[in-house]
Amino acid sequence: GKPRFQQTSFYGRFRHFLDIIDPRTLFVTERRLREAVQLLEDYKHGTLRPGVTNEQLWSAQKIKQAILHPDTNEKIFMPFRMSGYIPFGTPIVVGLLLPNQTLASTVFWQWLNQSHNACVNYANRNATKPSPASKFIQGYLGAVISAVSIAVGLNVLVQKANKFTPATRLLVQRFVPFPAVASANICNVVLMRYGELEEGIDVLDGDGNLVGSSKIAARHALLETALTRVVLPMPILVLPPIVMSMLEKTALLQARPRLLLPVQSLVCLAAFGLALP
Repeated sequence: GKPRFQQTSFYGRFRHFLDIIDPRTLFVTERRLREAVQLLEDYKHGTLRPGVTNEQLWSAQKIKQAILHPDTNEKIFMPFRMSGYIPFGTPIVVGLLLPNQTLASTVFWQWLNQSHNACVNYANRNATKPSPASKFIQGYLGAVISAVSIAVGLNVLVQKANKFTPATRLLVQRFVPFPAVASANICNVVLMRYGELEEGIDVLDGDGNLVGSSKIAARHALLETALTRVVLPMPILVLPPIVMSMLEKTALLQARPRLLLPVQSLVCLAAFGLALP
């Protein structure tokens, strides 16, 4: 169905995406989901019971869109729904941005992040054209290898840079996750979805009827998705290091180093919550 908020203004788009990532939909019961789907079916067929408000219909649509895949109508596994992106993604971002990372921890957090990203991409993929599991595995491995190699490579370069003072080295290292994640995300999207460029994707009219298959639409979709995967992590992986480098100089955190991790978690959560929509 149509989005609740007008997509022609920034505020409208912001409100629309707030609905999409609203974590409260993770707690919707099976019964509530069935009721929401039934309500929308009744509305579609003109058999809606009297007294149902527009607010109830919008709520039903929000629930359905948050939980069910638009192409298959099957439930998306909770950690891989867009509404689960902040609660399940924030701990990973905190791990990626931990200072003084070892080689093992760098590899682990980059692997975990790409595993989560690949599963979210796969769970929310365009399902009008079935893709073999081999493409998913290929995209996943490509993303993990590129993320790990770039993160490790940049960390080694930073460590070997003689011009950097220890403080500067630590600050620069904080920004390493972004180029690693951004390049890996592009690799992930391209490897998992390049088949759409050859076959095209289904194009629907305003009423949801299939009007054909388009390679141009596939190219647009792939480019926009790749661009999104670069822009999306930018505020999430760039803002917290800047904020934390300033907060760490405060008397409170210097006197209480145990507060560093909780404060960093809150900063990452705030960046995620504001940047994602």
